[in-house]
Amino acid sequence: MSIVALTKVGVGQTMIVTVAAPPCFPPHPALLLLTCLLWVFPAQSQAGNILVYPVDGSHWLNMDILLRELHLRGHSLTVVRSSTSWYVPEHAPHYSSVTLPVPGANSLEDPQYMASFLKRSLEIWTRERSILSFIELQKETINLLEEAHRGSAEMARLAMEDKQLMEKLKGANFDLMLTDPGFAGGVVLGSYLGLPIVLNGADLWLMRVDFVFEFPRPTMPNVVYMGGFQCKPSKPLPAELEAFVQSSGEHGVVVMSLGSLLGSLLPEISEVIAAAFARLPQKVVWRHTGEKPSTLGNNTLLVNWLPQNDLLGHPKTRAFVTHGGTNGIYEAIYHGVPMLGLPLIFDQFDNMLRLQARGVAKILEVTALEVEPMTQALTDILDKSKPYGENMLRMSKLHHDTPLKPMDNAIFWLEFAMRHKGAAHLRTESYKMPWYAYHNVNI
Repeated sequence: MSIVALTKVGVGQTMIVTVAAPPCFPPHPALLLLTCLLWVFPAQSQAGNILVYPVDGSHWLNMDILLRELHLRGHSLTVVRSSTSWYVPEHAPHYSSVTLPVPGANSLEDPQYMASFLKRSLEIWTRERSILSFIELQKETINLLEEAHRGSAEMARLAMEDKQLMEKLKGANFDLMLTDPGFAGGVVLGSYLGLPIVLNGADLWLMRVDFVFEFPRPTMPNVVYMGGFQCKPSKPLPAELEAFVQSSGEHGVVVMSLGSLLGSLLPEISEVIAAAFARLPQKVVWRHTGEKPSTLGNNTLLVNWLPQNDLLGHPKTRAFVTHGGTNGIYEAIYHGVPMLGLPLIFDQFDNMLRLQARGVAKILEVTALEVEPMTQALTDILDKSKPYGENMLRMSKLHHDTPLKPMDNAIFWLEFAMRHKGAAHLRTESYKMPWYAYHNVNI
């Protein structure tokens, strides 16, 4: 039997395409984006029947972008979701859904849980910088991931114990399954439905990486890069927000957002950030929840939500203050906006280090912020005589100068695998080796 990320596959055999998002090599497991389990269509088939088992949060935001493109190309989509899902809606124009009634939200589905986790992490690191604090932080992270895995396993158990649902899914004759291998629920369900899973034997790996951002590294020919696939041109801002942006005059606007997971910053951190912003001649649009800082200047607009892509694409935007999540990073690269990084968790530190090495960003430790260093960092980034803006414009031009858009590239290779019943000719046979032999541990 062949595999798509892919062995030679005949009609009616199984292919697997793995899609991941590692910022470094080897890939961090938290950054794996999707695993696509493909049942190869007969040659005359042009559209597929696709089962989707996503992970909530920012993982879903990226998955959904791919689903919309697949829908536009005529594929039928069925999404398995929990009744407590935070991001995945039950009703959508581009897919139908199967909702599993679960007793309570897991950590990735509960915005309060995630906000509490981030707040505890900030409190620990702000209180004391020591080996004990580091250990406590790692324990918090392990507890978070353990809870997420437990919730994913419970959802899979509920699905497989629902005999009526299993018969329905088996009878649907799905051609393709999209799931996130970061958590095992979708992988288990795929196996239960008779879709063999050999992740490291995938014929194609679709990576959310672009080498204008990532450091160069050798890769196999079955690795396809799609960094920035979610990016798009900006749209006009709402009238009130546009008026505020235009009021910035020649100085322009700074945009700040630390992502969707963080509820509110510690008050002392917000006070420092607000005071630093107040010293700038630029206007500031800050996605902020919680109490209004007492040091807030009249140049700063606080909003509960902001149209990030549209603001980053506005001609008056001069800088982006970000936590370093990949979605915001690629939007900033797409629109050519230099960054100040305040990384919080997971891959964000690593992402910002790459941008700093490229000369398009500076990094500050959010739990050790002071007004003067933050003001100076922003002033440097905004200074036209400094290289940050010019370097970012060059990076943006390189990102755009490709024969195919990242989304088109990803879709091309998925359809390539379907047209040719696999892509085994691109894959090394080393995937069959045990890890200790591959790394020469046994020599």
